[in-house]
Amino acid sequence: MSEDGREQTGHEHVPSRQRRRFPGISSRAYEHPADRSALVALRKLSGFDTVFKALSGLLPERSLRLLFLSDSVRVSERQFSHLHDMLLDACYILDLEKVPPMYVTQDPQPNAMCIGLDEPIIVVTTGLVELLDEEEMRAVVGHEAGHALSGHSVYRTILLFLTTLALKVAWIPLGNLAVMAIVTALREWFRKSELSADRAGLLVGQDLRASMRGLMKIAGGNHLHEMNVDAFLEQAEEYESGGDLRDSVLKILNVLPRSHPFATIRAAELKKWAESRDYQRIMDGHYPRRSEDKDTSVSGSFRESAASYADDVKSSKDPLMKLVTDLAGGAGDLGGRVRRGFDGFRSPTPPNEGPQDSQPQDGE
Repeated sequence: MSEDGREQTGHEHVPSRQRRRFPGISSRAYEHPADRSALVALRKLSGFDTVFKALSGLLPERSLRLLFLSDSVRVSERQFSHLHDMLLDACYILDLEKVPPMYVTQDPQPNAMCIGLDEPIIVVTTGLVELLDEEEMRAVVGHEAGHALSGHSVYRTILLFLTTLALKVAWIPLGNLAVMAIVTALREWFRKSELSADRAGLLVGQDLRASMRGLMKIAGGNHLHEMNVDAFLEQAEEYESGGDLRDSVLKILNVLPRSHPFATIRAAELKKWAESRDYQRIMDGHYPRRSEDKDTSVSGSFRESAASYADDVKSSKDPLMKLVTDLAGGAGDLGGRVRRGFDGFRSPTPPNEGPQDSQPQDGE
């Protein structure tokens, strides 16, 4: 670094406190296996860029850019300068070649997104800016920078377009079914991409508790003194393991229309990754480089994705996933559990706890 603490690169700002930087890092380093396998396959497709550039003429990208330019505030050294510094920090740490434009738009709903086909743009709402403190916001900006580095903005833009298209062709039965099948698949993909971007946010902020607090505030609002990160994570454990097969089906139905995983699940997944060897290796400077992306094996990426889904099923405490594991393993007690009905698949009470309170729980 130079004497004034700035490395001689294309970026003119470095993090406000000492953080590790990841020169030349590939997005494969932090992407969820299911997200990574799809991205690797698409990047390998011959003519992929040409197709999407042609498609961009059909998408409302230009309209969106003009809309944000005309009716939002563009982040810069003169406007929302603290967000501008965070954005430069994030691009510096992840070594993005070009800093994407960033806008703040008036909306009380806390939200952020990265969209665009040719060039990604980042949009954050006033509700989010007012909700989060500096370190929490830094993780969000890193999250969106991770979307930009991975190229997720392309697929989010297409998802927005297809969702709109599905509404327009809803009166055509087969047409609507075909579009909705694609939308459902894209939503599953995008939910995994959100987990990837959460990891990128952690690499930028390098403060796990701040990332957790941000997710907790998005779920429960600006009442941090009334909330507790550990208790929030316990909710994710209860959601994952509680109930019976009926609850498992309801979980699937609840998540299908969503583009993002639930906040408690995101927090639990991020904590799990932060405690993994993969994260530690990145922090130690051992990670895949962008220069190696062209040599990545598509089949190898799909095998990693399949293995990840298999591990999730095996380690899951969800009753339906446990049933799948039992069927695969030929569980001897399966017939008895079926005869006992739904209660036969209810998660057992932990041995150190007594029977469940007979009083109804919240929300019942």
